[in-house]
Amino acid sequence: MSFSGLSSLLPSLPIHVADLIQAGLAQREQTYRGRFAPSPTGVLHRGNLRTALLSWLEARLHGGEWLLRLDDLDTPRNRGGAAEAIQADLQWLGLDWDGPVIWQSRRRGLYATVLSALRRAGLLYPCRCSRRLLADISAPHGSSPVYPGFCLGASHGWGMVEQRLPSWRMRVPRGRLQWRERYGRPGDVDGPEAVGDVVLRRADGFLAYHLATAVDELTLGISDVLRGDDLWSSTAAQVAVMAQLGAGPPRYGHVPLWRDASGHRLCKREGSDGLAGYRSRGLTAAAVIGAMAASAGLVPQGSQLSAQDLLAELNWRDFDCGIRAGF
Repeated sequence: MSFSGLSSLLPSLPIHVADLIQAGLAQREQTYRGRFAPSPTGVLHRGNLRTALLSWLEARLHGGEWLLRLDDLDTPRNRGGAAEAIQADLQWLGLDWDGPVIWQSRRRGLYATVLSALRRAGLLYPCRCSRRLLADISAPHGSSPVYPGFCLGASHGWGMVEQRLPSWRMRVPRGRLQWRERYGRPGDVDGPEAVGDVVLRRADGFLAYHLATAVDELTLGISDVLRGDDLWSSTAAQVAVMAQLGAGPPRYGHVPLWRDASGHRLCKREGSDGLAGYRSRGLTAAAVIGAMAASAGLVPQGSQLSAQDLLAELNWRDFDCGIRAGF
């Protein structure tokens, strides 16, 4: 995507922000750059840790960079000490990252600038639909409802009404939203039907996940994103934001979540333990790396090896074939 396409779409975007996006797109073309982006809402569970390992391996096998970004914008959900624990766990496993840790909370000014430019360009509108209203209306359609467009074209205004501010939604134009998908379902959905208009600023004033993530992928030059397939459904909304900024998305690989012997996913919500559970059983970092790699079909069960040793044993073809065969 050319810089001219970006500037023609958003003439009000400050030049320094446009330069950041242009530089990020150029970076993406030069080298592989991946990232791991947990939220500091608690310890990393084992499923998170395995995804981190796979993301790290893919970046290193491509001779690329691997960034650590902490998605800490939703401050009420953050837990004290979680950010430090995340970094300590990655270091214990030998998963090194490039450059300093990136905190989304320290990039609010960048996100707010892009948000304001989108609003000035007429791409946003205020929405006063409550979560309860949308949940009631969308309940038959599952856990990822598509916004029905109640407030599109309404003259609600952007200010306070009955002591409440509106959320800010971005219009998603007609057409397909597409991205290159390596492991998950095909990256091709109808924008309005599958995604609907996306909230970029919540009614409580917090900047939304999709906005921050899309801006980060562009300005940080992320070329590839490997993450759990529970986030596949979030991808189209982020692709839509990038498209409004005149840029294409990175490549994606959504890998199946790690499940226990009963088929239940290992996740924070269900209380799956992290490294503490392994350590309580006396497992070393090499044993943990071996267990995670074996669960993804990369090494035989019972293997014990460091992250660097695992990296030395694999090449890109081994990794790709192992992921596909193991899952």
